[in-house]
Amino acid sequence: MLGFLASEGIDEYAMQAVGFTPTMLALDGLTAHGARVRIEGDFSMDASRVKKQGVRNMGRLGTWFAREAETGPVEADVYLPDYGDVLVGTASIPGVRVDIRNGHTTHISLVATVAPGSSEGIRSVAHDYLDGRLKQIRVRGKASVPIRSGIINLGRQTVEHALVLHSGDVPGLPKYNVTRLTLREAGHGRTGLGASASILVENSFPPVSVNVPPVAVDVLIGGCAPSDSHLKVGTAETPELHVRPQTDVSVNVTGHVEKMADPLTQVCPDSAKSPLDAFIGDYMSGDDATVYINCCRFPDPATPDWARHVLRDMTVAVPFGGREMGSLVKNFSMANMHFSLPSPWAEPGTPEANPSISATVKVDIGLPSEMKFPLDVNQIKADADIFYKEKLLGKMKLDKWQRANSTRIEAHGGGGPSLLVQSEIEKAPIEIQDDDLFSEVVQALIFGGKPINMDMKAAVDVGLDTPMGKLAVRGIPAHGTVPVKHGGGGAPSMMDRLHLKVGDMAIVGTSPTSITLQIKSNFTNPTNYTATVPYLNINVLVNGTLVGSATVENSTVRPGNNSGTLVTVLWDPYGCGGADGKAVGAEWLSQFISGFNVSLTMQAHNGTIPTQPALGHLLSRFPITVPAPHMSAGDPSDDPSDDPAAPPSDGKQHFIRSATMHILSSTALFTLFSPFRSTTMYLTSLNATAFYDGHEAGKILYGLPFAVPPGLSESPRLPVDWSFGSLGYEAIRKALGGQLKLSAFAIVGVRIGEWRETIWYKGGKIGANVRL
Repeated sequence: MLGFLASEGIDEYAMQAVGFTPTMLALDGLTAHGARVRIEGDFSMDASRVKKQGVRNMGRLGTWFAREAETGPVEADVYLPDYGDVLVGTASIPGVRVDIRNGHTTHISLVATVAPGSSEGIRSVAHDYLDGRLKQIRVRGKASVPIRSGIINLGRQTVEHALVLHSGDVPGLPKYNVTRLTLREAGHGRTGLGASASILVENSFPPVSVNVPPVAVDVLIGGCAPSDSHLKVGTAETPELHVRPQTDVSVNVTGHVEKMADPLTQVCPDSAKSPLDAFIGDYMSGDDATVYINCCRFPDPATPDWARHVLRDMTVAVPFGGREMGSLVKNFSMANMHFSLPSPWAEPGTPEANPSISATVKVDIGLPSEMKFPLDVNQIKADADIFYKEKLLGKMKLDKWQRANSTRIEAHGGGGPSLLVQSEIEKAPIEIQDDDLFSEVVQALIFGGKPINMDMKAAVDVGLDTPMGKLAVRGIPAHGTVPVKHGGGGAPSMMDRLHLKVGDMAIVGTSPTSITLQIKSNFTNPTNYTATVPYLNINVLVNGTLVGSATVENSTVRPGNNSGTLVTVLWDPYGCGGADGKAVGAEWLSQFISGFNVSLTMQAHNGTIPTQPALGHLLSRFPITVPAPHMSAGDPSDDPSDDPAAPPSDGKQHFIRSATMHILSSTALFTLFSPFRSTTMYLTSLNATAFYDGHEAGKILYGLPFAVPPGLSESPRLPVDWSFGSLGYEAIRKALGGQLKLSAFAIVGVRIGEWRETIWYKGGKIGANVRL
């Protein structure tokens, strides 16, 4: 047995059977020459891991008799064979006693002192790891270990072991999430820009517990070429960090940018961008940019020199998630907009040969909430591709700086802060790529009351005043959908400014389902152009249902007021929409006759201009809703104020103007008003009920047709079936020889020429004279 213990067999058994599971690895503190590390774990022997049966059996027997083994203090050295076998560290480990029997476990707790070896060797490995060149790493450990088992002293055993860690075994940089970022003016007497951030770092290492002293780093970005040195932007600091097992680490970072150095903002050779332009461009286009963290400086004077030396000039590339900025444009408007056509004498292919635009542009840009510092845009220029309906409309070039000013608007309500930028653009040339599409856009801007959407992809140059000084950021990629309002900013559209009104109405034709009317219209042409309209046809709708059409022929539109324009309207709900259309038309007529506030919608269609179906389709997007006219017969004697029984005027013309009730003969005589100037209509049936203060007074059922000529007229005496005993009838009886006000509801059959319809009528406050 002693022979086995003294032989190489024990080495082979021990190396294969031994197992150690760490349960805690904690940095107890830094010393002048190294670090104190607390190690806890479980030591065990598992003979099943030994490959040779003879060694396995003898080892199990020998360790059973020996029971325990004890080591003295150990100095263990760690080398890196791939880096010239450089010594990277020495660990001073106190003696331990363990149970070496198969299947037994001993818990170990000790404090070791680790002293770094070659600083350059450590830095070489770190640089390869951070640069992604470390595919594998070979590690060799060597120690002379004094061992005894019980009363048997086994002397010093030289233990040497090598292992290879592949890239999959080497932990990567931990994942992190920036939970808060604030940019502000630097305070405490400093100039420039200050920053603070909260970063949550994922910690997936179960046994590790470390206290990291405060650290200061330099923040850099790439230069003009990959081979160029990184350029410093600012500095950042972290307080002392406490890393605990399997607990994510919350890091509070403060930063400072004093001034942008010239190399950051100078345009690179063979490029239109500076290094800062390229970085901001990647960020604002939503792509990941890259910042470089140069480590480290330790503000705490108690940090030992060896730590400062080992970590000096370590540079880590950190992805910096971009943010799509196109969605931050909250509003875009143009005032004093003027389109200039090119000169006929312009040289083809020159900017002067293109149409141009001059305008006062106002852009309301939503600022990220983390931006708390003053920012002023003082100039702007851009090259932009403009798309409409996913088609390339044109290219706009602003080669010269355009003066601009901006005003910060603080957050209010649920919105964030914004920057209102205003710039005067003078004759910016637009190189039109699609003439038909350009015509469509012009039509939309003239006739549309709502903004149109332009998709823009641009390279923008911006002149800024910031706490870090004046900056010119060039070639910032920008894209997104921008709403463009019609000329006049918030002014009404051209269609709103038409001030369309409907005048006299006359019926000129009928069919079993339709009525043809002629209407005189008045409107204002807000442009300086004159137009001749040989033929124009538009649809007439009621609440989205097609009920007819309106036609204008051989009309001339002049600037300013246009009155007396004749419009022919075909009212044919059944022909246009079948039974559903007929029901909508009857309901509209019922409300119109009853004096309700009703309206009609005029909408273009593909046949509006027969030779230009595309233009008609485009104009169909701009329906116009106008109130229905309240017509009068035009005779001053028809003024309702002449009738003492009439109620106070409400500015509307009601179908039933007044009534006379005859109690003994049980009849009623009505004064009626027709809205038509020259057409007689006929009531073919009448089913009416009169009410007083909501109580039924009597009914009229009459099946003989009678005429209602234009203007005011009287009906024949109509038989009344009194509601004897009701409160309504008693009110009429008590009003004998006087007046009272009644309301009525009726189902009425109407005929005009060949056209027939059944409608309802609802009238209130009808003045009624009561006679015997």
